[in-house]
Amino acid sequence: MQTTVPHLTTALTGPLLEIETHLLAQQPQIETWFRSEWQKTPAPFYTSVDLRNAGFKLAPVDTNLFPAGFNNINPAFFPLSVQAIQNAIERICPTACNVLIIPENHTRNLFYLESLATLQRILQHAGFDTRIGSLMDGLGEKQEIELPSGGSITLEPALRQEEQLQLKNGDGSRFNPCVILMNNDLSDGIPEILKNLDQNIIPPLELGWGHRRKSDHFQHYSKIAQEFAEQLQIDPWLIDPMFEKCGEIDFKNREGEECLATHVEHLLSEIQKKYDQYNVDRPPFVLVKADAGTYGMGIMTIHNASEVHELNRKQRNKMAKSKGGQGVSDVIIQEGVYTFETLGKDEAVAEPVVYMMDHHVIGGFYRVHTARGPNENLNAPGMHFEPLAFANPLNLPDQSRDPDAEPNRFYAYGVIARLAMLAAAREIHEVIGERNIGEPDNG
Repeated sequence: MQTTVPHLTTALTGPLLEIETHLLAQQPQIETWFRSEWQKTPAPFYTSVDLRNAGFKLAPVDTNLFPAGFNNINPAFFPLSVQAIQNAIERICPTACNVLIIPENHTRNLFYLESLATLQRILQHAGFDTRIGSLMDGLGEKQEIELPSGGSITLEPALRQEEQLQLKNGDGSRFNPCVILMNNDLSDGIPEILKNLDQNIIPPLELGWGHRRKSDHFQHYSKIAQEFAEQLQIDPWLIDPMFEKCGEIDFKNREGEECLATHVEHLLSEIQKKYDQYNVDRPPFVLVKADAGTYGMGIMTIHNASEVHELNRKQRNKMAKSKGGQGVSDVIIQEGVYTFETLGKDEAVAEPVVYMMDHHVIGGFYRVHTARGPNENLNAPGMHFEPLAFANPLNLPDQSRDPDAEPNRFYAYGVIARLAMLAAAREIHEVIGERNIGEPDNG
């Protein structure tokens, strides 16, 4: 599962080469700093981070705490995933044998089910009896679904017995997990069946999109980027997308438009100042996103504040709803980061997505879209995935090669992705307070 590395527009690589050079030169210091931070704030169980590489800037634009897409990762690095899982679960429940995955209800999305089957397989390789307990309405008995890869996946109805979530075994006994692994982002909120359970739930239920906000995450990230940039003696803007928040907006009824337009105009002005500083001859843009949301829904690209007032009914209706039909009333206005990585003869734009388990980078892939431009959201219908083509894990740079050589560019990806994961770790710590991550999650 190898692919060519996307081409990075050479005219724009100057500042990025400088960042990569700093990362290579200070690798021991960087890794020591990360180890110290994980001691203070344990990493989430798993995380995926969308990055954008503009040549002059390399930054995260989204961090997912309930990742799918494991089927797109190069299986050569599954052993690293197995080791990371063993370490993480041992910390949470040292005597764990059984793990229950709670998935999304996407039974018609075979790509998601392939990811779910891959995640289950990795957990089984790690030595855990792993089953999938669905919360889907109407699932009265287990359902086996054939997958395009040739395998299959079995969904079983999750049952509540007092403060325990269980599955029914064929002999009438119960499968009782020590760890419940959420792969459902809880966009609709926390269901009653999951509340006040006397079991370890990871990630914590409070980190679902019913509660979590992107603006909170990027506030943590901005602080971490500042701390990290001071060590490397670089401008934190080179690794940090600026953002602003606008609450109480109603796209359908055109309420809050002026507030949104004001924030857009201010942020575009701030981006232009940085572009002038670094001689970037491109128009700045922003992305307006639902502050709570996923799957690339509720996102639009804006180059001028006047566009906020010019949205047609179709565009406003699209922005008014996110996953599961949830209404959008809060948005984050995020600095748009160009992607100047292109793949193939048709020069399709690409962006790296990095996957981590515990505090280990375990691989990733490029999200590629042939019909989108370098200033557009690629997480949209028509995208496809190409596994990252690397011979070593993302934490093994090659000091003997150029800063933008494959392993060194991938190391840069891994560093920035881990900064985003550290922001998620602090986010989790803030949400759950002083509660130990291994204590039962009472919802």
